[in-house]
Amino acid sequence: MGARVRLLIVEDHDELVALLRRLLAEAGFASDHAGTAEDALLMLELGSYAGVVLDVGLPDGDGREVARQLRARGDTIPVILLTARGSVEDRVAGLAAGGDDYLVKPFAPEELVARVQALLRRSGLVADRPIACGNLRFDPATREVRVAGRPAVLFARELALFELLIQRRERVVAKAQIEAQLFGMEETLGSNALEVCVHRLRRRLAEAGASAQIVTVRGVGYMLAETGA
Repeated sequence: MGARVRLLIVEDHDELVALLRRLLAEAGFASDHAGTAEDALLMLELGSYAGVVLDVGLPDGDGREVARQLRARGDTIPVILLTARGSVEDRVAGLAAGGDDYLVKPFAPEELVARVQALLRRSGLVADRPIACGNLRFDPATREVRVAGRPAVLFARELALFELLIQRRERVVAKAQIEAQLFGMEETLGSNALEVCVHRLRRRLAEAGASAQIVTVRGVGYMLAETGA
């Protein structure tokens, strides 16, 4: 499966990071990783993420300071704080710093995935009901694509691109945002990688008889729109 949204995991324990990334991938999310507060702030400034899983105890400081700086610059990205300190005072301090949710270690990784999904639904970043554009239909729960009622098979990255575009149907999505969501910061990106993916998805949709198409807005990005819209 391709990823519907990209998350940033800010955590310095490699084994936990590997586990979380695997479970998030199984749930349909892509992720990047930062091991320090400094790296996290830089990646959040340069990248495009739907949410942050943020450890409070980082090698170069308190993760809550990352949340404070995000809020100070007007960033409303959802943040889930992870910490070994579970007192009422600690939870209040984390939420006051800008966290949206708080999970105490040790925790069941499956619970974290469920909390991510719930937080993004509340934020409106993940739809939980089928979405239509022309005769295209996408079910976020099963990630099934249908064209005129018939299932359509897409490769992982094509599916990720399709999901991103249909979530924002009839609106232009910037090229830089698409690249950040599809490829992330840890992947070497060819100069025409996105164009190739768009071309393949266009061809698959056209061959399936889609009544919506991917429109190129030159110098800006792409938009999924009904034919003639």
